[in-house]
Amino acid sequence: MPTDAAHPQSTDELFHALQENHRRPYGRTRTVTAEELVDAAERFDEPVPLIHALLELQEAYTYGSDPRKSPVVFARLLTLFDERPDAFDERLRHQLFWRFKWVANALIALPEIPLTSLRQWLGEMRDRYEKAGLGLQPYYGQAYQLAAHVGEDTTLAYELWAARRRTPLSDCEACEIRERALHRADAGDDERALEIWAPVLAGKESCQEEPARSVSYALLPLVRTGRADRARELHLAGYRACRRSAGMAGEVGRHLEFCALTGNEGRGVELLAENRNLFDEVDSPLDLLHFLTGVEVLLSRVEGLGHGELPVAGYAGRAWTVASLRAEVRERGDGLAARFDTRNGTTLHSDHRRERLDRAPLLDALELTLRSRGLDDLAEGASRTDAATGSGTAAAPTVPRTTEALPESVPELILRARELDELGHPDARACWARLRTLVAAPGYTHPDDPAVGPYVRLCADLLSDEANRAAERDEFAVAVELQEEAAGLYDDAGAPGDAALARACALLAAAEIPAGTPSEGGSEGGSEGGEGKAMADALTEAHASLVRLHEETPGLAPYVEGRLLRLRASALGLRLQASGDPEHVAPVLAEVERLEAFALRHSIDGQVSGAKLLRAGTYALSRDLPAAVTEADALHERLTEHGPAWHLPRVLGLRGRLRLGLRDAPAAYADLTEGLRLAAAWPADAVDTGRLHGDLAEACMHLGRPDEALTQLTRAAEAELRAEKRTDAFCAYSNAAQLCLDLGRIEDCIALLDSLLTEPDVVAGEVDDRLVAQLRLVRARALHAGDDLKAATAEFVTLAAESAGWEDDPGSHAMIAAETAMLLAESGEFERAGEAVGRALAAHALAPRYEQLSNCLRELARLQAQQEGPGGLDGALAHLATAGRIADEARAAGFEPVGRPLDSALAYEHGRVNAYVGQYGDALAALEKALALVGEPGPETGSAGEWAECVRLAGLVEGVYLERPAAALTRLDAAVDRLAALGHTDEREQLASLAAQLRDEA
Repeated sequence: MPTDAAHPQSTDELFHALQENHRRPYGRTRTVTAEELVDAAERFDEPVPLIHALLELQEAYTYGSDPRKSPVVFARLLTLFDERPDAFDERLRHQLFWRFKWVANALIALPEIPLTSLRQWLGEMRDRYEKAGLGLQPYYGQAYQLAAHVGEDTTLAYELWAARRRTPLSDCEACEIRERALHRADAGDDERALEIWAPVLAGKESCQEEPARSVSYALLPLVRTGRADRARELHLAGYRACRRSAGMAGEVGRHLEFCALTGNEGRGVELLAENRNLFDEVDSPLDLLHFLTGVEVLLSRVEGLGHGELPVAGYAGRAWTVASLRAEVRERGDGLAARFDTRNGTTLHSDHRRERLDRAPLLDALELTLRSRGLDDLAEGASRTDAATGSGTAAAPTVPRTTEALPESVPELILRARELDELGHPDARACWARLRTLVAAPGYTHPDDPAVGPYVRLCADLLSDEANRAAERDEFAVAVELQEEAAGLYDDAGAPGDAALARACALLAAAEIPAGTPSEGGSEGGSEGGEGKAMADALTEAHASLVRLHEETPGLAPYVEGRLLRLRASALGLRLQASGDPEHVAPVLAEVERLEAFALRHSIDGQVSGAKLLRAGTYALSRDLPAAVTEADALHERLTEHGPAWHLPRVLGLRGRLRLGLRDAPAAYADLTEGLRLAAAWPADAVDTGRLHGDLAEACMHLGRPDEALTQLTRAAEAELRAEKRTDAFCAYSNAAQLCLDLGRIEDCIALLDSLLTEPDVVAGEVDDRLVAQLRLVRARALHAGDDLKAATAEFVTLAAESAGWEDDPGSHAMIAAETAMLLAESGEFERAGEAVGRALAAHALAPRYEQLSNCLRELARLQAQQEGPGGLDGALAHLATAGRIADEARAAGFEPVGRPLDSALAYEHGRVNAYVGQYGDALAALEKALALVGEPGPETGSAGEWAECVRLAGLVEGVYLERPAAALTRLDAAVDRLAALGHTDEREQLASLAAQLRDEA
């Protein structure tokens, strides 16, 4: 499989290509490219380029889980060393002897390699080390690992290794800690193992594979010793470091096992799907054995919980259920364990495998992520997918929960459904759902009962109910089609009033198609631009049509006429929301008065409530929030006395939003909490609980309770998912992820977004691409905050390339490209950073982002000066010059930044850049300018902080680098007194500390 890499025409090009390949993640592309570069190196007929190419290829094989090929490459390197030892400088010689251990590990992982060959290789390693005058601790380390793998008495082998002094060729400290800890863990001493592991698990000792490998082993010991919260933290970070990596398949298997034994089977199934590539890409039999055993632990647990038919990801080429994949994995895992045991002459691997499979769950439930999904959720999602794609056998529709038992007989059920529907009672939906199932069943016979009416009328009822559900999901075109079909059937059934109502619903739904469905009541702003006007015009026409339909349909039953009046008022309310036009307020209130008078006259409590709700919403839209609250108070009082009780959560939600608008967060919190409490008494689809949770999250933020807000946001998203409002759900999850990031809960943020981004409809491109891009952007920022600069940069580069095509939104591209430039600069890739900032500036010219571009350019300048010193000064100053032009543009445009003023920030950065490169006079002059621009500090914290930082850096430059401590102390002492007088304690202490340091050194 040739790659697109250019064929190097010189050794310089070869070394450049090797460096480029070394940056790639381990996997098929890196391995194939390394193979090609070895072929290219052979053509130059020089030993050194070939040595480098072979080293790169062996690394690709080793960490790409291809142990069969790694020893072959090493044999070529060893031959080259024997023939041309002069071609190996000290670094290459070190690499060669280091990799004896890689070959030993590769041979252990291959059950077809006889045990005698493994021992012979260790003998070769010992002989080579002794001949080269190297210490034997690395050899004894490999001897111990072979003993542990075979299952021999490891005590002596362990002592011969662990008691020896480390050498430059010893495994890194982190890897040796792992082996020592595993020795204790295998002996059943979890506490001692965790004590040994502590430096690695805390990140104090690390390497390319650590702490990821140690974390996977430490998870169960942590739970067994009562440290479940620590296990949770390490699982999130550790899993991310090994997911989808063929070279760490065993670690993935242990994370799956951890999920299975802590009540997180649903997450385990999701992670299995994310790692489906490992079934076919792992070439190491030992890694595959460990992976398959972890998979089987998970599948056994899921099947034991009664979900054996749940679809799961497995080997390519066929569909798998939990039960069928478990049987396949068991056969393969048993076979691999038997092959190792046959080679080794022990039963160790079969025994270890059986021990893992026999473990009982350690915890009933440990909440691992913010998006905890149970097996029932996954089964329901699989059924929805089957129904949507027409694949498999979809489960029967779930009948919604009801407050009362449904009638058993069909006639009673039909009459009860219609009665509840007239009242607007939430239980009507469960009746229609049950009837829909009965009617669809083979052999259904419609009751011959005059009270029930003909079959065609029941079909119309079901269509109308389905249309209402579609409208709730904003599927207005579907709703129109279904309502019109229902109207025709009502005509056939001799029910003109119901036909008129269906046509009225179709009229309103059709008017909402251009811009979607605005929410009922409580929104405080209308849509702007042509889209809002188009919807307002459509609603004006719809209202006129509704009035004509109402007037031209005689003999309407009161409940039908009440609904028509409600639709008329709703059309005008939606028009007001779309237009924001104050002239549209009075017509809404007039229709509301008409609806309320009719409802009171006919004692239709539901429509009285609806009228008052519309009035409150109209006051809110017209910015009269106190009047809206007064109306909501009156409605709450009436509902408490007269009902209907299921309207109470909605009214409390509206009043809570209004109180948020009035900045009364405690009262809003009380209303929204009570609304959710009351909503729990009714079927889930009776109340928009997602909205209630989302509003409660906002109230929590105003009250300074961000952790509670995070909980409410995730509950809002879950409620929206249950209501099949996936876009709203993803938006709520996006807000939750951003809040996680703001709170410093980095791994929670990444785990949540990883779960969302692997959703089938996201992967299939069925979710709005800008929303998905927003999720990925937050994830990239979280990766950066979590110090995973490489992964964050890769994601930003990809997003920048994609957003370049957003012709309708160049501002977002400017922002993404600017952030990409900063990450590239942080990695030292200043040429690529310059290209990215160039693209950001081009987009900025179309949609200005003054503050973001200024921040970006100043950061690029700082990083280039800091990392390259005097050699980077010209590039840094060029970035600052561009930032200066942007500041001029912003000033001319009257732009006011949210953060620091652009001019003073720019002057400060000139000071810092010049200080980095040793131009201390220029640095001090720039800082003096910055101080003049900032001005004397006042009581505001922000300006005082900026001023104090300028003083601090000026004092440092003047007192230390320009060696003028007296002048610096005069500056610092005056600033300390000034800040003390203003009460800025933190800023004062920083400057006082520097002043004390200067006095001590004087």
